[in-house]
Amino acid sequence: MSARSEMVAGWLEPRAGEMVDFLGRLVAEPTENPPGTGLGRCARVLADQLQRLGLEPELIEITGPHTLEDPHIVRGSTGAGAKLLYFHGHYDVVPVQDRAQFAMRREGGRLIGRGTADMKGGIVSMVYGAAAAKELGLLGDGRIVIHLVPDEETGSVVGAGYLREHGLIDPSAVAMVTGEPSGSSIWNAARGAISLKVGFEGREAHVGQATFGINTFAHMVYVARPLLAYAEEMAGRPTGYPMNPADPTGSMVVVGGLSGGGSNFNVVPADAWFTVDSRFNPEEDLDAELARMTTIIREAAAEVDAKVTIDITQFQPPAGTPADHPAGAALARCAEEVRGEPAAFEMCGGILENRWYDQLGIPAFAFGAGRLDVSHGPHEYVDERELFRVAAVYALYANEMLDQP
Repeated sequence: MSARSEMVAGWLEPRAGEMVDFLGRLVAEPTENPPGTGLGRCARVLADQLQRLGLEPELIEITGPHTLEDPHIVRGSTGAGAKLLYFHGHYDVVPVQDRAQFAMRREGGRLIGRGTADMKGGIVSMVYGAAAAKELGLLGDGRIVIHLVPDEETGSVVGAGYLREHGLIDPSAVAMVTGEPSGSSIWNAARGAISLKVGFEGREAHVGQATFGINTFAHMVYVARPLLAYAEEMAGRPTGYPMNPADPTGSMVVVGGLSGGGSNFNVVPADAWFTVDSRFNPEEDLDAELARMTTIIREAAAEVDAKVTIDITQFQPPAGTPADHPAGAALARCAEEVRGEPAAFEMCGGILENRWYDQLGIPAFAFGAGRLDVSHGPHEYVDERELFRVAAVYALYANEMLDQP
């Protein structure tokens, strides 16, 4: 371990209990999204902790059309130099399988509870990494800005999108990193997303007069069939980006993740709908794929004279920074300095808020202590020791990017 790493570890280790306590308080805030509740209260918990650590918090109320409960962006900062490094995270979580998941527990070196991996644990690492860099004088001629947002789990347009829309992301930043659950890897790329809701309009009829009705369920099934074939085709088109060997390399399309319609079991359904959700590899042209899906739906509907509507509920581009970019190489060096082994670069199988920064030309990465394979599950956890190690990586990365020639 280098002298610099020892200095950072020496600052973090006495605060290990404090970090665990902070994570426990965040987990206890039930920021489930959907529906997006408890966000304002959690934002204030975050702001209070940043204040205690001297990270100059600001609460930004998110205005405009949305259905979230009291959403705020928590914006912290430290340093006053010209170089700018962003730490970014989200404090909303997916719904729990059991309300007990909002009470964090320690077990065998693991911190278990909703959001420990995705990504309240990542927030703790980022915040304490920034505080360590500040207290140890590692910022040089630079500054860190921390963005903590809601709404990542439901598209991120309200949260991170607000930052972009209101000019709160400076394109001159040297890099951005987020504490998403990348495990021991660095995610330097992520897929893009298109989500659709496909609806059908028919005519009700009593089961005894079913031939008088127009059955939208039949139309839905007919239209879904060629979409399933399309999903199979896309799964067979692998990405050129390195991925976790356990993950599928093709673009992923889920047809019918949600569906509904009808008024009763004995009535011909006059309405029906289903969703299509996709994660496209960076090599794919999202506009072209949206056009393909739309054509498939409309042509199949025309074959059975179905009245169909297509609502685009999400359209988010992929993100990717080359693994050999100097900002990525610096992050890999810091990870190896702390962990003693190289960090592999991989593409995330989902979408990341890196894209809001990537679109402005900012090198953007994800690196966090959690693991994707346990995130969102009933036994979500983060390794306690990794929480501290990743905080050290963040502190070293700030020094590498802001205080080195």
